[in-house]
Formats: sequence, structure tokens, C-alpha cells
Amino acid sequence: MSVGNLQESDWQNDFMENEQFYRDVVLGLTASPKYLLSKYFYDEVGDGLFQQLMASAEYYPARCEMEILKEQSGRIVAEIMDNDNPVDIIGLGPGDATKSVHLLRAFIERKGLASYLPIDISPHIIEVLRAYISNEFPRLNFHGFAGEYFEKLPEAIKYSAHRKLILFLGGNACNFPPDVTLRILQNLNNIMRNHDLLLLGFDLRKDPRIIRAAYDDRKGITARFNLNLLDRINRELKGNFSTTDFSHYSNYDPQTGANKSYLISEKDQQVKVRDEMLTFQKGEPVFMEISQKYSLPETGVLAAESGFVQRSFFTDSNEYFADVLWEKKD
Repeated sequence: MSVGNLQESDWQNDFMENEQFYRDVVLGLTASPKYLLSKYFYDEVGDGLFQQLMASAEYYPARCEMEILKEQSGRIVAEIMDNDNPVDIIGLGPGDATKSVHLLRAFIERKGLASYLPIDISPHIIEVLRAYISNEFPRLNFHGFAGEYFEKLPEAIKYSAHRKLILFLGGNACNFPPDVTLRILQNLNNIMRNHDLLLLGFDLRKDPRIIRAAYDDRKGITARFNLNLLDRINRELKGNFSTTDFSHYSNYDPQTGANKSYLISEKDQQVKVRDEMLTFQKGEPVFMEISQKYSLPETGVLAAESGFVQRSFFTDSNEYFADVLWEKKD
């Protein structure tokens, strides 16, 4: 295929993604109640804001999981290694891999890693990872997949005959209501091969004030992260949102374990996205994201319901966060 055809194909893919983004925005903002899909947070600006959020004083999940992977990667690898057979690691939404790099290093030290296969909706993140991993581990085989998890995961599973370890870290599996998370994990189970493994991050139930502060930090990074989606609509879909006319609001319910984030319209207003006129009432919420919290016993129940066996779990010193290891078995 010629370079010209490759460029045409890339343009067509970008066009299709842009049109899907537009359809999802219009569908969400004409629904009742209104919503936006959190997967669209992560453009280049959103990626940068999320890195800032993970470094903020209040946002404990990243620090807690970093502690687990820094201090316990050796234990995790020992739990996983099957004789001398190496694994392929598939990272779902890996971010900048500064956490998972500890696990990669521990596997490499045991000569237990064949390939690293990250999947992320952001092509920018894949390119950042390519540069980072090639610098850290020049001999490690890297193959990135830019796209939706379930679109690309079958390709990654078929990449080689090696046993797969899928990393679903950072609580990404918890960014849905529990019934949706269960369906996602059941779908993962259906795609995986027998004896493949899944390492998932779960934010654990704890003092609700600690959780509440993590999603409404004093520096307003979470607010800017959410509002950036409106700016992205302006940039990519010819929207005319004024971010000063919306404010960030989050709420944690300790009974259900659900932390929900919204953007609130500060006035009666109309916003245009391409040729679509969208109406907002003063005080009207736009649902942005859920972050569900679980107890350790609840993670075991979820494993069984989704077709896995929970082999072990690893927590930080405060027991704020857990990485749990599940195996697919017939």
C-alpha cells in the first residue's frame, strides 16, 4: 500500500472517530438526564490534566497502587510465573505506565516477559508509551493498540501463543455502575483463553471524607479535567461552550459505594455544537463519571459472578486500595 493510501486511511479513521464523538455528544446532551461519556476525557490536554490529578495531595488511589506495585511486584510475579514460561502483558488504559513499569521490571528480572501490549483509546498515549518503554527496556517487544478495549483486545490475545496477563489497573474497571462492571468483566472472561490472568485495581471502601476529597481537590484539577471535555467539544466539534458557565460537582454515597461527578449549568443557556442547538436549564446536571468503591469480600463475589477464580489480592499499607489477581478457568 502506498504512503498516499496510508494517509487517506488515517484520515478516514480520524473522520469516523470524530463523527462517533459528535453522535455520542449529541445523544448524551439531548437525553434526560443529560450525560457525557467519560472515555472522551482523554485527549492530549486531558491526559496531561489526569497526570496532574494523580500527583495531587488528595488523590490517593494512584499513590496507593504505586506503593503496591513498587513493594509487591516480586510477590505478584511469583504468584503468576508458571515454570519458565513467559507471559505477554496486556495493559488496558495504561496511562504513562509509571506504575505498571515496576511489574514489567519484575517479570523481566525473572525472564518471564515476552511482550508488552498496551491498549488505549488515546493514540497519543500509545506513542508516549512506545518511547518510554523503548528507553526503559530496549530489548522488550512492544506492540501498542489504539482503540476501544473490546475492539482491540481480541487482536492482543491472538498476538502470540503465550499466556496473557491483562492489567486493568487504576480502578478503571470501577468507572461504571456495578451491573455494567459485571458485564464488562464477563465479556473479558469470554475473550480470554483458559488460564489467562487478570490483575485489577479496586478502590476500597473507607472513610467517606477521604473519598470525597479525592474527587474535589483544593487546586481544582478534577474540575479542570472534567471541564476540558467541553473545551474538547469546542476544539473538535465546533462547539461554543463557555466553561465559566458550568461548574464541577461530585458526591459520594457511602451506602452504595458510588462516587459520581457532574457538570452543573450555572444559568439557562443554549450551546451550539455544529448545527445542533442544545438547551441547559440553570442548575441542570450533566453526569460525567462514576467511581465505584468495593470491599475486599465484594471483589471475590464479583470474580465468581464474572466467571473467574480470585487467586490472591495485594493491598497498600493503609488498605485503601487493592490489586486483585483473577484467573480464567473452565
